[in-house]
Amino acid sequence: MEKVVIVGAGPAGYTAAIYTARAGLAPLVIEGMQPGGQLTTTNDIENFPGFPEGIDGSTLMAQMRAQAERFGARFLFGEVAKADFSGRPFKLTMSDDETLEAMTVIVATGATARYLGIESEQKFIGRGVSACATCDGAFYRDVPVVVVGGGDTACEEAIFLTRFASKVTLIHRRDELRASKIMAERTINHEKIEIAWDSVVDEVLGDDSGVTGVRIRNVKTGETTDLPAAGYFSAIGHKPNTDAFVGQLDMAETGYLVADGVKTRHEGVYAAGDVSDAIYRQAVTAAGTGCAAALEAERFLEAHGE
Repeated sequence: MEKVVIVGAGPAGYTAAIYTARAGLAPLVIEGMQPGGQLTTTNDIENFPGFPEGIDGSTLMAQMRAQAERFGARFLFGEVAKADFSGRPFKLTMSDDETLEAMTVIVATGATARYLGIESEQKFIGRGVSACATCDGAFYRDVPVVVVGGGDTACEEAIFLTRFASKVTLIHRRDELRASKIMAERTINHEKIEIAWDSVVDEVLGDDSGVTGVRIRNVKTGETTDLPAAGYFSAIGHKPNTDAFVGQLDMAETGYLVADGVKTRHEGVYAAGDVSDAIYRQAVTAAGTGCAAALEAERFLEAHGE
């Protein structure tokens, strides 16, 4: 029987592990198939407090993991396939059919950015291809960038990037934006934003230094055009990693977990990080909710004499 099981090993999961381990609860962290989460695909992080010169994403995650391990956190490589929160102890079934029992569970499985899935796009992730303008926009000062998408997120990302980029090209496969009217108008009327209507990305162009451009194709005419770009931002949404918790935890239509702060509808089960955050999706906010979930779990166990 585990006192605390933390599902997920990004900033939220590792922070929760640090706090619960320091409280003497010997948490078990299920790291999933990508320990460290999305940050391991980011070469430079300049907005996480405490690193004035920036830090590589994989290095930051390795340091957080080592800090948790120092205080007694334990780690299990693998994925949760199914959860049962109908009664205590809570039960987690792993993909290899092993079953774990826990008094408290912190769900910190994060969200996966949606990409188009073309080979060249995947090749340059972390080297010019990003899914977070807020995270990486400052790296693209005075150079052209492209944003793929047509909804509110794409418009918000494009407008944000105008603070840095010399030009932003929004690539959208239709002839009108899906964004709300006010966001669409702001985007269309922005002097630094150009929209490639009726267009899709055929290839992300680049070399050893990273992204150098994109090849787009007009879906109506078939004509292809090569656009110069130093940065490529996918803004077609995120998929929260919640499949294992369907039917067990409340979810929004988009799949994000619904929580009161970090508390789910099951006492003793908490949600932290991007798995329940469709708005901010930052490492520092994920870490903050990981801390909150850990403190709530500690209080729950104390209240129940554990």
